Amino acid sequence: MAAGSSICAFGWQAADFSLRGTDGADYTLSDVAGPNGTLIMFICNHCPYVVGAIDRIVRDCEELRAHGVGSAAIMPNDASAYPADSYDNMKLFAARHGLTFPYLYDANQAVARAYDAVCTPDFFGFNKALELQYRGRIDPGGRNVPETGVRRELFDAMASIAATGKGPEEQFASMGCSIKWRAAA
Repeated sequence: MAAGSSICAFGWQAADFSLRGTDGADYTLSDVAGPNGTLIMFICNHCPYVVGAIDRIVRDCEELRAHGVGSAAIMPNDASAYPADSYDNMKLFAARHGLTFPYLYDANQAVARAYDAVCTPDFFGFNKALELQYRGRIDPGGRNVPETGVRRELFDAMASIAATGKGPEEQFASMGCSIKWRAAA
C-alpha cells in the first residue's frame, strides 16, 4: 500500500537509537552523525519504491559524505510477516547494492515510531545540531529513474543543510510503501 510522509517539522530533535547493522556492529545516532549533518532513512528490501531508488540513494549518500553528512538506513518492517525484510535478507540487500552506510535493523520498531516514519523510503535530514531540516523525497522520479536533468532534491537539501544548517522551505513528501507494523498485542 502506498503512503506518503508528512511535512518537515523544522527543528525537531533527532531521537537516539542503538541498532544492529548488517555488518554485525551496533550503531547509535552519534556513530552515524556527520560533522555537518545526518541523513536517517527508513528503507526495506522488498519495497518497489526503495528498489527503484536504491542506486540513487547510494550515490547521494556517497557524494554527501564529502559535504560532511553522515548517513544510515533503518529497516523498520515486521520481518516475521514480511520475510523478504529479514535480517539475513538485509545483509544480502546491502551487499547486492553496495551500501556504503550502515543498514540497521529496527527489530521492535521503536525507532520508526520515535521518528514517526510512515513509509519506505522515508528521509529525515538533520543539521549538525541534529535538528530536522528536511523530510522529503529523493527526487521526482520516485520508484522510476527520473528524466535527465531532474533536480536531486534530497542531495541538494542535504548539501545546503551541511553548508548553512537550514533546509529548503519547499519540500515534497516522500512516497513509498507503508511501514509493515506488527499487530498490537
